[in-house]
Amino acid sequence: MQPRLKDMILNEINPSLKELFGYKNLFMGPKIEKIVLNMGLGLDGNDAKIVSSCQDDLASISGQKPVITKFRKSIANFKTRKNTNSGLKVTLRKNKMYEFLDRLVNIALPRIKDFRGLNPDGFDKYGNYTFGIKEQIIFPEVNFDKVDKIRGLDITIVIKSIDKKHSFELLKRLNFPFNENRSN
Repeated sequence: MQPRLKDMILNEINPSLKELFGYKNLFMGPKIEKIVLNMGLGLDGNDAKIVSSCQDDLASISGQKPVITKFRKSIANFKTRKNTNSGLKVTLRKNKMYEFLDRLVNIALPRIKDFRGLNPDGFDKYGNYTFGIKEQIIFPEVNFDKVDKIRGLDITIVIKSIDKKHSFELLKRLNFPFNENRSN
């Protein structure tokens, strides 16, 4: 069965973006390719118990097993050693990506305390959007009683598009809660 969000993109959002930006066909519009979840552990990466609990949390959030990332260099000021655990990452594609995005926008982000919207400046020059979450407990899949320490995670949405305006419009139509009136 096809995810609800994928149907919405194919049947409603892509035709409206084609009309808005004047694409010649539907395939010229922006497309979400993958979502990368990254949880840095820092010095806690040396403790196997903490890595295991974080792996369980990230697996329940994403629906697939995370990969343990390693440090590439030894840096004395950061107390890191080469080839020791630095964090966890998961790459979501296809249907799992759309299901995660649907849960993120409709369930998890509204649960953030004092939420004022996502920063619209999080786009890079290619149109990919990156933002961070300070607490992994906003996801309903994470059992609050079993969490030993509240950790954050970075979410990168890789979008194939012409520029960041097109990516912004796609995410806006997917009901991403952007903070429009930012004062910098």
